[in-house]
Amino acid sequence: MLQVLACGVVVFPGLFFVFRRVLPTIFKQWTDADVVLVSERLVSSIHAIMATTAGVIVVSACSGNVMTDRYWLATYFVIWYGVPYMTYDIYAMYLSHYYRFRVKGHEEYKEHSLTTVNSFIRREFLLVLHHIALLTILLPVTLFFRRDQGDYFIGCLFLTEFSTPFVSLGKILIQLGLQDCWVHKANGGMVLLSFFLCRIALFPYMYWVYGRHYGIPIYGAPFHLALSVNLGNLCILAPQVYWFVLLCRKGWRLYQRQRRSSTGSQDSSPLAPPTSSSISSLTDSQPKGGDH
Repeated sequence: MLQVLACGVVVFPGLFFVFRRVLPTIFKQWTDADVVLVSERLVSSIHAIMATTAGVIVVSACSGNVMTDRYWLATYFVIWYGVPYMTYDIYAMYLSHYYRFRVKGHEEYKEHSLTTVNSFIRREFLLVLHHIALLTILLPVTLFFRRDQGDYFIGCLFLTEFSTPFVSLGKILIQLGLQDCWVHKANGGMVLLSFFLCRIALFPYMYWVYGRHYGIPIYGAPFHLALSVNLGNLCILAPQVYWFVLLCRKGWRLYQRQRRSSTGSQDSSPLAPPTSSSISSLTDSQPKGGDH
C-alpha cells in the first residue's frame, strides 16, 4: 500500500519540478512567478484529466446498481492520487502566491516565513479550506464510512474535475499573450458550461439518481439520507456555487467592456474597424478545482 501511495506522492511534485526546470529554457522572458503559475496549472490539468477518466470508468462500471455495484478505482484512486495531489496542491498554491508577491517587490516576501504563510492562508482561505475539507471529509467517507456502497457516487465526484483543464487553459493562454484570440473566448464559454454541469448540476443529478434507485422523488431524496451525507454535499457544493457566481459576474463585465469598446470605436471612426481591447481572463480569479 505504501508503494502505491508513493506513486501519487512522486508523480505530482515530480511533474511540478520538471515543468519548473523546462519552462524557463523555452520562455526565457518569464519571471519565477510566471513559471510557477504555469507549472502549477499544467500539473493541475494532468490530475484533472486522470480524475475525470477515473470518474467515467467508475460511473460506467457501477451504473447497474448505483448503491451496491463496486469498482476498485473508486477507493484506490483517492488513496493513490487524490490525497497526494490535494496535499501537494496546497504547497504549489503557496509557492505561486509567494513568487507572485516577491516579483512585485514586497519586502516581506524576500524569503519564506510565517508571515508569508499567514498571508497566503488569508488571501486564499476558501481554496485552502476546500482542499482541507476534501482531505478530512471525502477521504474518511471513501475509506471508512460508506460500508462498501456508493462507488457510483464517488465516481460522480471525480467528474467535478472536468472543468479544471479549461480554467487552467485560460490562465496559460493569457500568460502566452493570446487572450484576444478565438480560442481564449471559446475556452471562456467552456469554463462556464463545464463548471455549471460538473460542479453544480451534478449534485441535483446525484440526488435524482439516488431517488430513482429507491423509487422516491428527487425532493424526498435528502430526507432519505443521513444528515451527515447532506452536510458533506453542502460543504462541497457551497464554494462551487460561490465560484460560479464570480465566474458569471466576471464574464458579464468582460462582455460589457468589449461591447462599450466596440461601440466607442465605431462612433469615433465609422470607417475604422473596432480595436481589439486587452482583456483579463474569465478565469483570472477562479479555482482550479477542486478540485482543484
